[in-house]
Amino acid sequence: MNNQQPSDILHGMTLKTILTQLVEEFGWEELAKHIDIRCFSYDPSVTSSLAFLRRTPWAREKVEQLYVRWKRCDSR
Repeated sequence: MNNQQPSDILHGMTLKTILTQLVEEFGWEELAKHIDIRCFSYDPSVTSSLAFLRRTPWAREKVEQLYVRWKRCDSR
């Protein structure tokens, strides 16, 4: 049996965890520069951003892609 972790960085991650980690690492202002969406640049909060990301697949995908790029660079 293979005991290795799944190669998918997003495996088991909630959107809330992903967003919280990105905000802690980059801050809202920098996050808004990476992903130009209003919920990151105008009165941002985790709650309002999660609501938007959960109903907007293209925006969620951008957040997930940024997280994957960041984690891959971070692990080197």
